[in-house]
Amino acid sequence: MMQNPYQKIVQQSISTMTPAQLLIALYEKGETELNKAVYFIEHKDLPKAHNSIMKAQNILSALDSSLKVKYEIAESLGALYDYMYKRLVEANLKKDPEIIKEIIPFFRELKETFTEINKRSPQ
Repeated sequence: MMQNPYQKIVQQSISTMTPAQLLIALYEKGETELNKAVYFIEHKDLPKAHNSIMKAQNILSALDSSLKVKYEIAESLGALYDYMYKRLVEANLKKDPEIIKEIIPFFRELKETFTEINKRSPQ
């Protein structure tokens, strides 16, 4: 099956990202999806809200599965990802934008933290 040009460009850009850049992109995408979910809930488009929350949950699963046990921070991040995931399940069941608004800052702060770490790390 032939890929459309947009998909090809996205795939190429992902394949050339460093691990840090990919991590930052995942946090950014998670934040975006949760902002969309809040919008969709507030505008009564519950199927789209569900899809956005599920995308954020999938991102958390990917982040969690990529943790390296050898690093001290892995356990703390794993616990945070688990907490965020469970809260998003609850938000999705209740279609509660306040729970989602509670989780968005975690994505933003992690993105900012890893962006700063990436800037300070030798490439």
